[in-house]
Amino acid sequence: MSEKGEQGEQAGTKGGESTFTVVVAAVANLGIAVAKAVAGAISGSSAMLSEAAHSVADTVTELLLLTALKRSGKPADAKHPLGHGPERYIWAMLASVATFVGGAVFSVYDGIHTLTHGEELGDPLVSYLVLAVAFLLEGYSLRTGIKQVRAEAARLGAPVGRYFRMTPDTAVKAVVMEDSAALAGLLLAAAGLFLGNLTGSGVWDGLASVLIGLLLVYVAWVLGRSNAQLLIGRSLPPEMREGVREELLSVPHIEDVIELTTLIQGPSEILVAAKIDFRDVSSAAEIEWACEEAEQQLCERYPAIARVYLDPTPRRGQRRPAASSR
Repeated sequence: MSEKGEQGEQAGTKGGESTFTVVVAAVANLGIAVAKAVAGAISGSSAMLSEAAHSVADTVTELLLLTALKRSGKPADAKHPLGHGPERYIWAMLASVATFVGGAVFSVYDGIHTLTHGEELGDPLVSYLVLAVAFLLEGYSLRTGIKQVRAEAARLGAPVGRYFRMTPDTAVKAVVMEDSAALAGLLLAAAGLFLGNLTGSGVWDGLASVLIGLLLVYVAWVLGRSNAQLLIGRSLPPEMREGVREELLSVPHIEDVIELTTLIQGPSEILVAAKIDFRDVSSAAEIEWACEEAEQQLCERYPAIARVYLDPTPRRGQRRPAASSR
């Protein structure tokens, strides 16, 4: 298999893992949303209704992420010569908006309404059962996401925490963050229910609902910021940029890397562009060979690199002065 074919297979495998992770989260959240809504109606708990809104928002988020994965995987064409990779961040940005509007705003509003108007608490048994089942399902979904994060971090030789913060695979990052927030939200809802039935006051349930909403605000903000940075154009981390520079300088006939630009276009789509100072005595054929060798070495070290553009450029002191106009 050719090198490009291997890179395509690796990208396809990673895309398949991300899709599976998102599908698991979507199926889990859809079932949980219905169960929470029923339990909230029976128990009269605003925290349970907030959790239902949370799960609905998460389900919409996963559907948007699936759209992002599908559309960003379209091949390059004449109108989009660099491919459709960045489109995933547009849909992922919409997903973070869905989390904010669909989950956070409703939860905070419902919690404040409960705090100001009170509520009548019903039988909490159904809610406790739903929370327990939801905790197991969300835990399984979170386990799937964390498993993929750890596998990718191990493949790149990076600490799990740093990889998670810097990963351009925002679909998996969204699933892990939303499932983590879901587990925390379930604990808050359970605490609100317990304290509300223990004291007979709906204040605890309303407070739990507000806290769930604030938690979702934080998740939406983190995911929105990550996608915004990638949409604007984020370079590789400093250590990877230094690794790219090392690989270029190790190629015969390359004397210096005058300017290096890296751009993340997707989890498996990194662009590298550089102004290179070649040896003055190198022939045109040797420069062409060096460019091919540089691309091969870069792709072997960093399989996510999809495009390499090298521009032969003399050092500033060697450049010919511009011709004076007459």
